[in-house]
Amino acid sequence: MLQFTGLHHVSAITKSAQQNLDFYTNVLGFRLVKKTVNQDSPSMYHLFYADGEGSPGTEMTFFEIPVVGQTHEGTNSISTTSFRVPTDEALHFWKERFEQFDVAHEDITERAGRQTLRFRDPEKQRLMLVSDEHNEGVAGGIPWKVADIPESFAIYGLGPSYFTVANAKATDALLTTVLHFREAGTYEADGTSYKVYETGEGGSGAEIHVEHREDLPVERAGRGSVHHIALRVSTEEDIDAWIERLEQFGVRNSGFVDRFYFKSIYMQDPNGLTIEIASDGPGFAIDEPEDTLGEALSLPPFLENDRAIIEANLKPLHTKRGE
Repeated sequence: MLQFTGLHHVSAITKSAQQNLDFYTNVLGFRLVKKTVNQDSPSMYHLFYADGEGSPGTEMTFFEIPVVGQTHEGTNSISTTSFRVPTDEALHFWKERFEQFDVAHEDITERAGRQTLRFRDPEKQRLMLVSDEHNEGVAGGIPWKVADIPESFAIYGLGPSYFTVANAKATDALLTTVLHFREAGTYEADGTSYKVYETGEGGSGAEIHVEHREDLPVERAGRGSVHHIALRVSTEEDIDAWIERLEQFGVRNSGFVDRFYFKSIYMQDPNGLTIEIASDGPGFAIDEPEDTLGEALSLPPFLENDRAIIEANLKPLHTKRGE
């Protein structure tokens, strides 16, 4: 049976690539592993943050859209992105760090049997840290070494992705019948109920938590919102197999898409959420040395001839830590 190996990446929207870079590297301690452009609209940056090795399952990416407005939060949205930390103790470190850097955050709270800490980035992106203290399942990555963040407390992977939807039955059918997710329980938090779905080995790196909300307006995306979530497979052949399965169930999809750093297919769930399926390889070191990932502007081969024009339309971006 076809199975995903976990979450691959989450892609969101920012108004300012430089502000975004400063927060996700200098405050959260991610490594910028690829500075490139939106392949479908190369006038805008596409930044990839990840663990120290740029591992699938640890990636948070952002499209820069300078003219974008603020998100109007609501239903039919990928409403929270979470990141994994090794222990409950790590959450206390991060709470103190958020206070030091004036990051908006809530108290440490238990959700689905794990300790969690909700917070917001400067553009009000809805984020959460999740403790792996008692977690089993998909392994995390290798933390990027940052001087003021102990490795034992560092972020090292994506945690559960949260969907807020009006038609929960339709999302349930897509996840379980078509995409082979398993129901893994329910829980109450934040005054509402959530259903947990898992794939592959399970655990926090392989979960989607769905909140059913018909009382909210449909979210209007902007800066601080998630554009799509990607589910992880090992090979290009897996992408082909999933295309066949989606066609079998009549799920409209993009067909095979070569993103150079990985291979993909895109679909929408019945509530309009964009879901990508992405392969592990070939990876971010395909076009630059591993020790300098993200420092120069990388372009896929089909855009390389337009490098001069693309660079002229982008604002310079300081990508070395501390600049």
